[in-house]
Amino acid sequence: MAELRYNPLLRDWTMVASHRQQRPLMPTDYCPFCPGSGKVPDDYEVLAYDNDFPALSPNPPAPDDVATELYKVAPAYGKCEVILYSPDHKASMSTLPVRHIRKVVDLWADRFNALAADAQHKYVLIFENRGPEVGVTMPHPHGQIYAYPYIPLKLQVELASCEQHHRETGRCLLCDMNREEIRFQRRMIVETDDFIAYLPFFTDYPYGVFIVSKAHKTGLPDFTADERNDLAKMLKLVTAGMDRLFDREFPYMMVLHQRPVNGPDVSPYYHFHIEFYPPLRDRDKIKYLASSETGAWAPCNTAAVEQTAEQLRSAVIRAKGEIHIDG
Repeated sequence: MAELRYNPLLRDWTMVASHRQQRPLMPTDYCPFCPGSGKVPDDYEVLAYDNDFPALSPNPPAPDDVATELYKVAPAYGKCEVILYSPDHKASMSTLPVRHIRKVVDLWADRFNALAADAQHKYVLIFENRGPEVGVTMPHPHGQIYAYPYIPLKLQVELASCEQHHRETGRCLLCDMNREEIRFQRRMIVETDDFIAYLPFFTDYPYGVFIVSKAHKTGLPDFTADERNDLAKMLKLVTAGMDRLFDREFPYMMVLHQRPVNGPDVSPYYHFHIEFYPPLRDRDKIKYLASSETGAWAPCNTAAVEQTAEQLRSAVIRAKGEIHIDG
């Protein structure tokens, strides 16, 4: 079964993909994403790979005959892709050279443009899940892309907030956030030529970093070659710093927030940024999403980000001294 079911309480869609229950756990002696597996080319640097267990597909089956006037269903139209960062099974965003991460950034941008070309796609979400703590079953370095036939609710709320702020002030909300964090400094993590990273005043994760472009741009395709290089550098700095924080591989969920596709122009008020949702609150302690967070969408941070920002900033400084950031 693969279909969309409408939630009238939230005015949002739920993807139903029961076939994903059949996803395998990674065998200890085989990886389908490694060269020589027969599933991927024997020679690649970065690669877009169609998800073997997609929640959305270009040729979805007809939905089950369970719809009513209240409960709507729709075909699970869209696309799910895997973005392989490297042929090296043990690599990660934090260990890859900056010049290689730039290839990942370029592939993200190329796939964003390609998926945006389908008029039925309304939002292209680029993301990465890292670590067993967030349910990763394939440890080979990779991210994913979902092209949705609708704009998911959280993105709708974010877009509406940005539009309202622009309507009331004439300014971009993320531009104002950047200015506020630069002025305050204590939540800043690292700054490069074209991007800044900080723990926002309001983040609900102790180490929930935002990476935000300094220039007011809405998506990866808008960035110059220098900006793409700088984004690759920032991604390495932040993820390497995370790994230094507790001297272990740091699990996270990372999501690129970009403009919707095939809809109204949001460029006056929307602004590219990357959000990290790392589940650790200490080396071996998880910040679980419990009833309040899940049932009421009422987040609770277990730490003051002015303190955790200092810890992460120090870890990034250590990482910067240990790695060849321009390589």
